[in-house]
Amino acid sequence: MSLLLNQALIFGFLGGLGLFLLGMKTMSEGLQKIAGDRMRKILAALTNNRIVGTLVGLAVTALIQSSTATTVMVVGFVNAGLMSLVQSIGVILGANIGTTVTAQLIAFKITKFALPAIGIGVGFKLFSRNKKWSYAGEVVLGFGMLFFGLALMKDAFDPIKASAEFRNFFQLVGDNHLIGVLLGALLTVIVQSSTATIGITLALASAGVLSFEASVALILGENIGTTVTANLAAIGTNLAARRTAMAHFLFNTIGVAYMLGFFPFFLQIIASITPGDADLVIQTQQQATAMGGNIGDKPFIARHIANTHTMFNIINTLLFLPLVGLLAKLTTWLVRGRDEEMEFHLKYIDTRVLNTPPIAIGQARSETRRMGQIALEMLNETSAYLADGDSKRLSILEKKEELVDLLQKEITDFLVALSQHSVSSQISKDIASLMHMVNDLERIGDYCENVWRLNQRKLDSKIIFSEIANAEIAEISDKTKEFLGFIIAALERGDTSIKEKAEFMERTINDLESTFREGHIARLNTGECAVQPGLIFIDMLHGFEKIGDHTFNVTKALVGAR
Repeated sequence: MSLLLNQALIFGFLGGLGLFLLGMKTMSEGLQKIAGDRMRKILAALTNNRIVGTLVGLAVTALIQSSTATTVMVVGFVNAGLMSLVQSIGVILGANIGTTVTAQLIAFKITKFALPAIGIGVGFKLFSRNKKWSYAGEVVLGFGMLFFGLALMKDAFDPIKASAEFRNFFQLVGDNHLIGVLLGALLTVIVQSSTATIGITLALASAGVLSFEASVALILGENIGTTVTANLAAIGTNLAARRTAMAHFLFNTIGVAYMLGFFPFFLQIIASITPGDADLVIQTQQQATAMGGNIGDKPFIARHIANTHTMFNIINTLLFLPLVGLLAKLTTWLVRGRDEEMEFHLKYIDTRVLNTPPIAIGQARSETRRMGQIALEMLNETSAYLADGDSKRLSILEKKEELVDLLQKEITDFLVALSQHSVSSQISKDIASLMHMVNDLERIGDYCENVWRLNQRKLDSKIIFSEIANAEIAEISDKTKEFLGFIIAALERGDTSIKEKAEFMERTINDLESTFREGHIARLNTGECAVQPGLIFIDMLHGFEKIGDHTFNVTKALVGAR
């Protein structure tokens, strides 16, 4: 019988937890789809105002029902240079409050609507042709699965009410708050979801297994465990993003530490703002007969736990909001190092000067020169990757490629907006020239990406080039770098007397590509080289030759031939 009870407990708990997590994920994803890209844009457009950042973090997290999604987005923005460390701390403080909406929602006694919600949600999701209704169906379906999973977990815990071992263990958690905090943190780390920990805590407490004190300790621990998500998201990111994740860990951990010191007072605050006695047990006749003793359900404890979660994060946010700068300094001191900063935004262009075309065209030239420098850095980094095969270079290359794409779009949009104003014929020519230039610089970035992807494929497939092939790739790479470097330097100087030398350098690259390709075909015919390495080699040669072509196009735009 004991084995059957244990089996029912394990299966009920695992099944309930699985449904709960799937429901939370489905509901969150549905809400994010309904919100579209607006949440991301709102976060990306934040100012340095920490209060605005906190309110936006709160609102976004409450809307999409996922502090994890908000935190991961914030870490991504910091990594991309779209958000500063101080801004990110404000947003995550707000996200901590926003995520408590989930617990407040779960605390409502609406489990009886779970199955109808699942049926309605599936109906909308499967049979609606309108995307928004389908997404709404996902939200309702997730909502239903979440509550049905919670009900399953609560029912699964019923048999352990009479177990002296379980009751003694949870009594220990209630008496020793530090054990409860550690248990809550560990459980959250294991299931990778603070919402799941809250769901388990609510199920145990509502079933009468956990006391209010033990529940609060677990909830405090969950607030530490949830910061692991941000730190995992920060793996492989830049220094600022890792500092953001560390800041999340710090203010939650410090908050839990001082809250443990004021534990009885904190419980009194929660009791004073929440109706009912948290530890009041209502025992049905069936429970009294089957189990005996003071064992039954606790009808008021769910709201007490939800309010605990909300109040802790509100108090913590109010305390740390004035100290965001100090927290940023502490985080910088703890996570030391220097990191390459890449500004993923326009540096020189300001749309407010569009009404003054001479200044606007000057700004566009400065931004284009910056784009040219980044394209040159990409080519140099690509050549270095071909030489040493260091995979650490890939993240730098990918970021630079994203930045080049961004600059091409933003500069083009700016130039199009400028062309719609009343401009002189010279400025009109300059606009056309710069448009050609930024498009060719973007294509240089694309071909750099093609070359490094080819090298990545070569390394992954363990393909080895012959010494001749390596020497030839190095030679055409050096000539291409020299050509692009020469043109970018001329662009910086505004030198328009370079056409003749540029033609010579471009012919040199074309001749090298043709010579090396024909030589390689000859080696293929004699069996000196294999087919697969040969295809990658020829594609690499073609990539460098195309970089040379687009570099010459930049030259023509510079000298006014385009």
